[in-house]
Amino acid sequence: MNLTCLIVEDEPLARNLLVDYVKKVPSLHLVEACSNAMDAMELLRQQPVDLLFLDIQMPEITGITFLKILQKRPLVIFTTAYSQYALEGYELDVVDYLLKPITLERFLKAVDKAVQRHYLENKPSVPLITQPGSEKPDFVFVKDGTKMVKVRLDDILYVEGMKDYVTIHTRDKKITTLQRMKVLEEQLPPDKFIRVHHSFIIALNAIDAVHRSDVQIGQAMIPVSDSYKKAFRDFIDKNQMQ
Repeated sequence: MNLTCLIVEDEPLARNLLVDYVKKVPSLHLVEACSNAMDAMELLRQQPVDLLFLDIQMPEITGITFLKILQKRPLVIFTTAYSQYALEGYELDVVDYLLKPITLERFLKAVDKAVQRHYLENKPSVPLITQPGSEKPDFVFVKDGTKMVKVRLDDILYVEGMKDYVTIHTRDKKITTLQRMKVLEEQLPPDKFIRVHHSFIIALNAIDAVHRSDVQIGQAMIPVSDSYKKAFRDFIDKNQMQ
């Protein structure tokens, strides 16, 4: 899978290093290397890219400001000499955060994360097994290491997310995959699964008990955050009446 990319870096040495690194990766196609955000913005209007290597500290418009005003964001890897922007990078949902000086090894790890995320967000729909008279999916596919694994929906107890990774807890094993919670949530049928926390999605059939602020699934206590509490209660009430 090839990704088109754009480098936005005001320091010539750092920009040249990134250009050199990109040329070493067969899956990357460099569209342009810009020295400022204004040139990058004009280029993106004419030719969108899949991946953006974006410096944070730049004159006139910082990388963070530039990213916030983009209407259609590509995948983004921040490049900076300052570690204090890591939290904001996480909140902006960037793929990775590279601290200068950037080594080739660290660069390749970031690119691999971008390639995997691009695949997960753009992969073609997998034909789903259905029951007679039903159009609801019977399973989902997730990436586990170098392979795609089929996970039956009925086997899923709950899903736990952390940054770019999710762990699917099933009845007999755990599967950790590079994927965002939002992407997986959209693949799960809403009548069987519900998000109860920024980091947790649970299966209705797996619930053993509902406490004041937690849901018990086996030995695990899953927190229900305030922002999801009403939707969860409505979900439980609706299914009690069925």
